[in-house]
Amino acid sequence: MNLRVIVFSWEYPPVSVGGLASHVYDLTRAMAQQGDEIHLITRGDAGTPEYENVHGVHVYRVNPFRVSSTDFVTWVMQLNLAMLERAITLMQDLPEVDLVHAHDWLVTYVAKVLKHSYKLPLIATIHATEWGRHNGLHNDMQRHISDIEWWLTYESWRVICCSYYMQGQLKHIFQLPEDKMRVIPNGVDPEKLRPDPQSKVSREQYAAPQEKIVYYMGRLVPEKGVQVLIEAIPKVLHYHPATKFIIAGTGPFENELKQRAAQLGIANRIYFVGYVNDQTRNSLYHFADVAVFPSLYEPFGIVALEAMAAKTPVVVSDNGGLGEIVEHGVNGMKAYTGNANSLADNILHFLMDPVSAKKIRERAYQDVVNKYDWSGIAKQTRQVYKEVVEAHRLAPWGQQSKGKLMGKVVRANGEITKH
Repeated sequence: MNLRVIVFSWEYPPVSVGGLASHVYDLTRAMAQQGDEIHLITRGDAGTPEYENVHGVHVYRVNPFRVSSTDFVTWVMQLNLAMLERAITLMQDLPEVDLVHAHDWLVTYVAKVLKHSYKLPLIATIHATEWGRHNGLHNDMQRHISDIEWWLTYESWRVICCSYYMQGQLKHIFQLPEDKMRVIPNGVDPEKLRPDPQSKVSREQYAAPQEKIVYYMGRLVPEKGVQVLIEAIPKVLHYHPATKFIIAGTGPFENELKQRAAQLGIANRIYFVGYVNDQTRNSLYHFADVAVFPSLYEPFGIVALEAMAAKTPVVVSDNGGLGEIVEHGVNGMKAYTGNANSLADNILHFLMDPVSAKKIRERAYQDVVNKYDWSGIAKQTRQVYKEVVEAHRLAPWGQQSKGKLMGKVVRANGEITKH
């Protein structure tokens, strides 16, 4: 049974804010390859086409209404209205849709309207929570976003989360029943992490030949814990002076990180490279002797999988999804969360024991291939789809949708009339 699915995501390449864009790209591509018909409605940007077929995925891009927004939530609502306009047109063109899949709270409104207007089952993937990002809810905006997240989980037939850590968090924050949730991990494609042989990026651009490279890749926000890495650097340099630290990514915390590095007298050992494209990212993974992800909050941690797929030894903080991916001393090293001394010790382990580093990185690569393959993840997702479609077919609410098709009503005598 091939399924026809409408997917909503607020980011999709080339529009990328965090790991969500990569997740949606890889998952929808894998599902299209297994025969499902995927229609993705997402946000556009200057120069992006309104429609294109990406590896079998039908991608429709829209822009938020061009009216001034007082805040981010208002902007999100305008994006949802633009998505809804496109979705209504799409529903008129498609003979039948099996379900709707929403990724995170930023597409809640359009997903909820489509669900109730067309009596379609809704599935949501929750990639992170506002409560987790801020270690609690501290103002009205955060409480409002958290309420929308709860609303999306309430409206969904099934909720997919990427780790058992996230499953526990959703139970705690939203009192979500365990039988409503399904845990399906993120994945990674090792082929996408191979360096381009035509690339002009060289190791000498970032470090001297005798220097080891410690690499961080991600957003520069407090929950990613880059400040813990900054605090760990003096100890690493004390025991291994020939070390260069490369921090890739952008975010509102960047200036504070640079100021702290200057205060510690280590600014000359850190290279803040800003945003890097995929080609440079891949090169840096392969140049690095250690990849470090010291997150204070991490629902999954797809960057750790990327490093493992690139055969770069990883050091992570022992929390969230990172703690589930990495087995200490087997496929990576885990430091105590928020503990700079522990982080430094684990970085030094790889820098000073290359034999151990080689053994661990090879095991990590095998784990990526065996456990986090997108084809297998797509099959798990499809199983949830089929489970929901079958339950919807048998439910009284689902029966109401059988007579509705593209704005038409089928009467008992077979006559078709418009609404």
